[in-house]
Amino acid sequence: MHVIKALNWRYSVKQFSDHKLSQWQLDELLEATRLSPSSYGLQPYKILVISSQTLRERLVPFAFSQQQVSSSSHLLVFATRTDINTSLVDEYVSLASTKKGASPDSLAGYAEMAKSAINGMTKAQREQWAQQQTFVALGNMLTSAAMMEIDTCPIGGFEPDAFDRVLGLEAQQLTTTVICPIGRRDPSDKYGHYEKVRFDKNHLVMEQ
Repeated sequence: MHVIKALNWRYSVKQFSDHKLSQWQLDELLEATRLSPSSYGLQPYKILVISSQTLRERLVPFAFSQQQVSSSSHLLVFATRTDINTSLVDEYVSLASTKKGASPDSLAGYAEMAKSAINGMTKAQREQWAQQQTFVALGNMLTSAAMMEIDTCPIGGFEPDAFDRVLGLEAQQLTTTVICPIGRRDPSDKYGHYEKVRFDKNHLVMEQ
């Protein structure tokens, strides 16, 4: 689907059908999300794919009873790493040297720059930076899903501490940043029939 057509097609689904995404659809969407850009290429987050109906129903009360959490095909939980330090750079250098067939020494300049940036941040700044990268991945996922005609509903209204507790994320040095049910809209969802409301280009874009 053409990108503009896809973005006009998508909306935040309030009522999902009982349709289950195929494994191919899920894998393709996750691969598109994996390819998202991030600052220094570090991707300081994990994506949890929750298909268990029982687990999703446990999470509903902690998302202000938003039923999309349990009625969708799958629930994606974007969890940001809380252990932000220079070891992230070492992980990336090791991976990059293998992928590119380059010696770690050839990446020393990059490593020094990235480590300097991380060391120059306070703990709060590191958390904010990591969350920003997580939202970049979410945005890319939403567009990719629309082009695949997969419905989504990004949700920021939930209790992160409760999600972390139920999913055991603290022990994995992760924290829930944003969640997104995915699947297929129910034809009876009235919100799918409304005209899309967005400010026009002249309101949003400032040319200088």
